[in-house]
Amino acid sequence: MSTAVANDRLVKRFEKWDTDGNGVLEASDFQGEAARIAQNLGKNADSPEVQELHSAFQGLYQHLAQKAGVTAGGAISREQFLAATGELLFKEGEASFNRALSPIVKALVRLCDDNHDGEIDAREFQAWLSAVGVPASQAGEIFQTVDRNGDGRLSEDELLQTVRDFHFGRLEVELLG
Repeated sequence: MSTAVANDRLVKRFEKWDTDGNGVLEASDFQGEAARIAQNLGKNADSPEVQELHSAFQGLYQHLAQKAGVTAGGAISREQFLAATGELLFKEGEASFNRALSPIVKALVRLCDDNHDGEIDAREFQAWLSAVGVPASQAGEIFQTVDRNGDGRLSEDELLQTVRDFHFGRLEVELLG
């Protein structure tokens, strides 16, 4: 992937997660994103699944803040975010990326998995996409792309691989909105 494409994707991610629009990422932005997703899914803020999502986003904020050299509770500038995520993606590689984002994917699966089978079916996936702001009209086509083994269900591994492949420029499917 070219640096320009990677940078564009990371800038878009920064702007989406800067929920209050103040030009920096703070812990409250990550909590705001988790709350928005839960609300879009119509989930009770006190449910264990929503609390898990909040915890996952908080963990990601802490991980990125540490990588950016920001003190606990501090603000991450756009430049710091781009440097930290660029290092995560291109210097540390897929295993590091997985450690950083796996908790969010896992929490999203638990939040969307209405039948509690540990996987996401097409209907649950459409709810996921709607919750993160992807048009529902695209859900069927995206589901077919993400369902790599064609079994009609999406595992956490398939979903994490899709998120990773998007950020590495290998796929145009954005599951985090």
